[in-house]
Amino acid sequence: MDLQQHPMVVIDENYRIVAANRAYRECYGVSAADLVGRRCHQVSHHSEVPCHQNGEDCPHQTVFRHGEPHEVRHVHYDPSGNAEHVRIRGHVLHDLRGQVYLAEEIIRLPREHNDITCNEMRMVGRSPAFLQCLHHIEMAARTDASVLLWGESGVGKELAASALHQLSARAGKPLITVDCTTLPEHLFESEFLGHERGAYTGCIGRKIGLYESADGGTLFLDEVGELPLPVQAKLLRVLETGAFRRLGGSELLHANVRVIAASNRNLRDMVAERSFREDLYYRLAAITIDLPPLRERREDIPGIARVLLERIGREWSGHWQLSAEAERRLCAYNFPGNVRELRNILQKAVALADGPMIRPEHLGFLQMEDQSATDKLPHPRPNPVSIRRGRPKNLDELLARYEGNRRLVAEQLGVSERTVYRWLQSS
Repeated sequence: MDLQQHPMVVIDENYRIVAANRAYRECYGVSAADLVGRRCHQVSHHSEVPCHQNGEDCPHQTVFRHGEPHEVRHVHYDPSGNAEHVRIRGHVLHDLRGQVYLAEEIIRLPREHNDITCNEMRMVGRSPAFLQCLHHIEMAARTDASVLLWGESGVGKELAASALHQLSARAGKPLITVDCTTLPEHLFESEFLGHERGAYTGCIGRKIGLYESADGGTLFLDEVGELPLPVQAKLLRVLETGAFRRLGGSELLHANVRVIAASNRNLRDMVAERSFREDLYYRLAAITIDLPPLRERREDIPGIARVLLERIGREWSGHWQLSAEAERRLCAYNFPGNVRELRNILQKAVALADGPMIRPEHLGFLQMEDQSATDKLPHPRPNPVSIRRGRPKNLDELLARYEGNRRLVAEQLGVSERTVYRWLQSS
C-alpha cells in the first residue's frame, strides 16, 4: 500500500480501519498505532456518525450492499480542522479467507479545482446536495455527450455550464452562451448560423454565427425551453448533423460543438404539452443534471455570501461581513430566487450598512424569523381581463416586488415567462 502515492485505507463492514498506507497516515496526522480500529468517519470527517447519516453519498454503503465500485466527491478535514475537497474511489477487496472489505483511494483535489469560476463568481459549498451535483458535473465533463441542466431560476446554471466546459477536454476552446429568451425567431438564422454579405437588405459583410463560433468548444443554450417551436426545428437540424449554411450562402459548413442546455422549466412536461419537441429533448438530454435550490443546501449560504460580499467589495471599493445574527437570518430564509436573490439582498444590505458589519436590520426580510417569509407577503392577483387585452397594469409593480425575476412574476400573473418577456420587449 505504501507504494501508492494517494492516501489508501482498508475498512471493514463496521466502518473500522484495518489498514492504511503512509500517505493516509500523513494526510490525517495519525500514527499507525492510533489509526487501526478507529472508524473512518472519525478520522476523515471528524464525525461520530457515518457520512451517509449526514446526507452524503457513502461508498461504504454501495460496496457492502451491492458489491460494486463507487466514486464520489466528499469534504474531508485535515488535522487542523481545515476542510478540503477530495475524490474517493471505493471498491471491494477480499482477503484470503473471502472476508469483504472496502478499499478506498482518496485523491486530494488542488485548491484551484475546488472553486469553479465564471465571471468572478465561484461554485462553492460543502453540503451533500452540492457535492453530489459537483460530482455529476465532473463525471459528465469526462464525456462529450450533450448535457441538460435543470434548476430553478437563480441556482447558477451558467456557473454549472462553465464548470462542465472547464473540466472537459474542450477547456482551451470557446464557451459560447446563447440566451434563448432573447433570440427572436426572425433573427435565428442570422444570429445562430451567421450570414454572408448581401444576404438581406443592408447586409454589408459576412457574420460568423454563434454555432460556428463554438467550433471545437462548447455551446451553452441558456433557458432552451423558451425557444418557439419553429426555432426548435431549425436548431434540431443543426445539432443532429453539425452541418449548416450561413444565411445567403451556398457552402455547406461543419462545426464540432459540444452542447449544454439549461432550463428552469420541466422540459418533459413541455413535451407532453407539445410545446417542446420530443426529438430535440432527447438530443439535448443525453445526460441530465439537477441543480439543487439554495433552500436544500442551507449550510452553503454563509460561504456563498462571503464570496458575493468579496465581489461586491471589489466593485464598490469596500469590505463588508455578516454579523452572526444576520448570517442566522440568511440561513433560515427560503430564497425563492436562490443565489440571484441572495446577491440582491446583500447588495441592498451593503448600501444600507453604516459600517463594515451587516446586521439583521440591513437585510430585506427583517421581521421574518422562520422560512416562510415570502409566503406571508401579500400577492395581488391580476385582473384576467387586463391580461387578455395586453400588458397588465401591475406588471411594473410585480417586477419591482420580485426584483426583476420574470419567472415569479409569470407565476403570479398565471402566464408563461415568455409572455412576460414579450410584454417587456413591446414596452
